[in-house]
Amino acid sequence: MEELQEKPRQRFLVLDTSTAVMAAAVMEERSLLEERNERAERNHSVHVVPVMEQLLAASSTKPGQLDGIAVGIGPGSYTGIRIAVTAAKTLAWAWDIPVAGVSSLQALAWGGWHSGLAAKAQAAADDAAAGAGGTPSADQGGTGAASVHWIVPLVDARRGQAYTALFASAGGDAPRRLAPDAIRQVNGWLEELAARLTEAAPEERPAAVWIVGETGQHAAAAAELRCPAGTALQLVPYELEGRWIGRLGAEALLAGQRDDVHALVPNYTQLSEAEANLLRKG
Repeated sequence: MEELQEKPRQRFLVLDTSTAVMAAAVMEERSLLEERNERAERNHSVHVVPVMEQLLAASSTKPGQLDGIAVGIGPGSYTGIRIAVTAAKTLAWAWDIPVAGVSSLQALAWGGWHSGLAAKAQAAADDAAAGAGGTPSADQGGTGAASVHWIVPLVDARRGQAYTALFASAGGDAPRRLAPDAIRQVNGWLEELAARLTEAAPEERPAAVWIVGETGQHAAAAAELRCPAGTALQLVPYELEGRWIGRLGAEALLAGQRDDVHALVPNYTQLSEAEANLLRKG
């Protein structure tokens, strides 16, 4: 009997320029091969081509070996988002490979949550090594992966606003969406989240609410989020990493999802009419 030929593993190029960090990676299906996360204060246009070349060289990948491109479509910096999306569309058309747009906020939520869990696990291990004892691990005390967690990604949009959304996660899969990506007034959004927590049945309340990403400008307000008893509040400053855009993009591309290379556009979000009116009056 002839041996079955193993199907070659697919490789994907990953790009995101929606935040102050240009996040890029090369994935082999769901596994990370190489990653570059370059802080350029949103001056990504001069770095995107060199970083892509470095990634392909470091991963021993030629353009002809790529099976698709995953790109973060925001929301985020209005100018920044377009750099990655334009590059991804141009390369997908030139190399005749599929392109898939994914939510930058979903990737930020996924990465920020994992970063926070890792930090808590490390702190617990350090305490245990020091003989402190009694410190909850990352999967105890309402802050672990075994229970449902809410994740609120933040990308600062100035004037008290942020690009944000709401996700839930309980394990290794991508966080599932509970509220759409949008630009929101942070104070109003926190009040909405507090009301949502209060209205939820006790068995539906999360073990923890994680506010992750560009928390600096909104840390004081976020720290005041009213959480019911049994729900912990965690603030995690976090910068987007290419691997999380890559994991979202790989899932989409492997499932056969792709965007029209000509129709794909960044997610330019707008304030709701009520919020815009309030901002003008303020």
